[in-house]
Amino acid sequence: MGEWSFLSDMLDKVESHSTLLGKVWMSVLFIFRIFILAAGVDRIWGDEQSNMDCNTNSPGCKNACYDASFPISHTRFWVLQILTVSTPTFIYLGQVLLVIRKENKLRRHLQQKCDSNRMIKTPKYSDERGKVHLKGFLLVSYILQLIFKILLEVAFIVGQYFIYGFILMPDVITFKGGSCRTDTNCYISRPTEKNVFIIFMLAMGVLSVLLNIVEIFQLMVSKMKHRERKSFGSI
Repeated sequence: MGEWSFLSDMLDKVESHSTLLGKVWMSVLFIFRIFILAAGVDRIWGDEQSNMDCNTNSPGCKNACYDASFPISHTRFWVLQILTVSTPTFIYLGQVLLVIRKENKLRRHLQQKCDSNRMIKTPKYSDERGKVHLKGFLLVSYILQLIFKILLEVAFIVGQYFIYGFILMPDVITFKGGSCRTDTNCYISRPTEKNVFIIFMLAMGVLSVLLNIVEIFQLMVSKMKHRERKSFGSI
């Protein structure tokens, strides 16, 4: 888990500036995806090419069969998926930290300001504890990062099918080409166990998409209710 420590620290910072559903998404990403990937998946896959058995001893045939069937291993594909899907969230975190830094400087400036007769700009998006309020451009930025996460997640789910040509791991792959001069059967090690993790990671991807969609609607509804209460109070 050491290689994931930096990512987990960044996610902890994002969590403090997210909604309740955003915190749930962080839990799904870290506990059910990163932890499972780091703890068990890599041990099951291992060196898949050396574990593959083919009914031929032709030099290079196993390599050609593996390369054609798995342009990228499932574990590396999932690592790339997690890092890519997390990128919009990290961009949002950068904006939040920049806003907090600017508004903290503004607060220090206000404390040192002696002339109280002039109109002075006051902090708008954060409080003294460093907690941000989702409104204005920060709200737009937060919703945009949710939309990009949905698009990236769907792209990886669809891409997984197009890259491998199948959803579940087959027991045997028939290949012909390269150094395999005839139809060659190559047998995958522990296909059932691999299928469990493939289904699990796909389910987590779908759950991630659903959480982001629900969070967008929840934000929209809460802001509409807030405007209604505000307009009702002004009457």
